[in-house]
Amino acid sequence: MQPFDSKKIKKFLTGFLNALLTFLRHIGKMDPTQIGLFDLAAKRLAWTAQRQSVLAANIANANTPAFQARDIQSFDRLLSGTGAVEPVQTQPGHMSGTASTGLSSLLTDSAKARALDGNTVSLDEQLTKVADTETTQALVTTIWKKYMGMFSMAIGKSS
Repeated sequence: MQPFDSKKIKKFLTGFLNALLTFLRHIGKMDPTQIGLFDLAAKRLAWTAQRQSVLAANIANANTPAFQARDIQSFDRLLSGTGAVEPVQTQPGHMSGTASTGLSSLLTDSAKARALDGNTVSLDEQLTKVADTETTQALVTTIWKKYMGMFSMAIGKSS
């Protein structure tokens, strides 16, 4: 039976402890935005915020003569990159640019019915879209919170 060599054991334990502390330090610096799921959730939340803004403008202009109801392109089209890029013009005399005006391109809703004054806003349709967008936002927020809770629990910072 070989006796324990205290120097070898101390060297092994010191190396192991240093590796463990280095690993734990890296976990503490974990950036959730570098994880694809969180990036996708952030894009989806930005999309829902922009869509709610466009739908609110439609509802606000429900009585404006000749107002055309608008919407933004669907999220799946945004992700697939098939959406159009709109040039930006900051002043009327400036040449058009090539940067996108926002997260998604604005689309004019195809009017199923047009009022006598030319307005294409249907409050029923707009409120249905608002409710759908709100449900999507709640779902994405819940998924985000659950995953953050799992990560917090994994690193020992459960709340």
